[in-house]
Amino acid sequence: ITIMSGSQFLYIQLPKDVSKLVCQMQNFAKLSRTMASPVSEYHSSSLDSRITSTGRNSLKMELLADVSLLPGEDRITDQEIIYMCPFNGAVKGKVLITNYRLYFKSSDTEVPLALDVPLGVISRVEKMGGASSRGENSYGLDITCKDMRNLRFALKQEGHSRRGIFEMIFRYAFPLSHSLPLFAYVNQEKYTENGWLVYKAMEEFRRQGLPNNKWRITFINKSYDLCDTYPTVLAVPFKSKEDDLRKVAAFRSRGRIPVLSWIHRENQAVIVRCSQPLVGMSGKRNKDDERYLDLIREANDTTKKLTIYDARPNVNAVANKATGGGYEGDEYLNAELVFLDIQNIHVMRESLKKLKDIVYPNVEESHWLSSLESTHWLEHIKLVLSGAIQVADKVSSGNSVLVHCSDGWDRTAQLTSLAMLMLDSHYRTLRGFQVLIEKEWISFGHKFASRIGHGDKNHADQDRSPIFVQFIDCVWQMTKQFPTAFEFNEHLLLTILDHLYSCRFGTFLYNCESIRDQQELRSKTVSLWSLVNSKMDIYLNPFYTPESGQVLYPVASMRHLELWVTYYIRWNPRIRHQQQSPVEQRYKELLALREEYLKKLEQLQLSDSSSPYQLANSTTPNTTSSTASTPSQQYTHLQTPF
Repeated sequence: ITIMSGSQFLYIQLPKDVSKLVCQMQNFAKLSRTMASPVSEYHSSSLDSRITSTGRNSLKMELLADVSLLPGEDRITDQEIIYMCPFNGAVKGKVLITNYRLYFKSSDTEVPLALDVPLGVISRVEKMGGASSRGENSYGLDITCKDMRNLRFALKQEGHSRRGIFEMIFRYAFPLSHSLPLFAYVNQEKYTENGWLVYKAMEEFRRQGLPNNKWRITFINKSYDLCDTYPTVLAVPFKSKEDDLRKVAAFRSRGRIPVLSWIHRENQAVIVRCSQPLVGMSGKRNKDDERYLDLIREANDTTKKLTIYDARPNVNAVANKATGGGYEGDEYLNAELVFLDIQNIHVMRESLKKLKDIVYPNVEESHWLSSLESTHWLEHIKLVLSGAIQVADKVSSGNSVLVHCSDGWDRTAQLTSLAMLMLDSHYRTLRGFQVLIEKEWISFGHKFASRIGHGDKNHADQDRSPIFVQFIDCVWQMTKQFPTAFEFNEHLLLTILDHLYSCRFGTFLYNCESIRDQQELRSKTVSLWSLVNSKMDIYLNPFYTPESGQVLYPVASMRHLELWVTYYIRWNPRIRHQQQSPVEQRYKELLALREEYLKKLEQLQLSDSSSPYQLANSTTPNTTSSTASTPSQQYTHLQTPF
């Protein structure tokens, strides 16, 4: 028999005494652990897949030869399997399970197919069929993913062939449920830039012109004593005292007091965020909270009435009184309350489930428009965008606003970050967008762990909800309506959503900063921005035109909103082939050509800098005899007008 280990083959003559064979196999197992092998470590349960013919082993090695593992990623097991592809039918191949990914590659040359699925994407793993199931390919695994796709694999029914692979997937897809670390803590990737340094609260406040004579910086929450889901550095009204903040925290849900998110440099109007007041059924009042909101209003001379945007539908806000919450009533004399009718996390979760049902595995063609409408997904996108537009418009006109929902970490984050994206062109740059996410979502305690369920097997958890996905969808809608206003492209948005689930980076792990500090996240994991900023070129929008003072007002009507096909339907191969924009591709080619010509021009200048006549008459395109001898003037002639 022939045994393969990596690129080496061991030939063992079959002895008459079977015990000798067992002994030799044990010795081989020890030997294989010391070899640098692209095949998994020896497992007795998969002995039959290790002992086979030379030709078949060579095929296995070739199938997994192109799997490039991350530093810190270990092979766990591999197995022959059948992938039940919804587009190509049953596809034979081999699956590799590591502590980070599930990788499948087909062995059928007529159906070249590969799947590379981070285990963090997996929401649910179920066994399909039983030992007595009849019908071809009825025995195997059903895998539900968080990124709009499902995977189904079939195995042989003999010898409990799925038990081992089921246990390995279940164990490493849900490490926290098995007392294992998330992969981000095992990842050993190194990058030239430290992405954890992208956002520094004090630097961002200084960029906005803070502190000033109306707003001050407080470190009252440096030990997370005031609010354990807020950051340590906060901006509050200059006239407020520390004791005032503590009294207000007692009247706001989860202690999430009103604090500044953004200030308009010219008119000094501000966006303030917080949670709902604890009014309750009895209609409690808190003079300190009422006075504090007055201080926010008085910090801007042009704000006669502070506009309070409550993200919830009116009926939901009233219902929250039964659980001790509520909203600002008439006792807040210098304020006006506006409800934005954005639904809660449970409605959003069900809406996305309905969307998945009509786009995967096959698009519902016969009644597409009515099916899409029945999901209400674009309707929710419209309401979120519409609310953010109202916030941005009010601030742009010189009036300060306060934004909250129930606890101030879901719909509130959507509204403040989108309004800031509309108002401030800095957040529309590649690095500025990273700061926006770090600031409004991560530091202010959006519950990523609860909403995504990183490493947790409890797929039915009612806290799961696609709130951040919805925000990124809204950003994509804006990039479609303003194609030259954003420095980053769609690829960045897709990368962010992919790693929202992957657990490869620490960026989106845990619910708040206090827990991240306890888990030593920044010192033990890599930031997603380290990856992004190490190869920025692939995330840049070639059409970007900086305009610092422009406020963007997207059209939030159903006629102008689109389903984000390249995200929600990207797993359909018929859709994927249509992704590339020919205009963008051609423009990128022109930019690359221009760069090539500029390099040629520089080389000619260096080779004969003393002869401007020779340079002007060179064969480099777009240079003429009238071209001046200075490099900057020559470059002007080469720029591609667009």
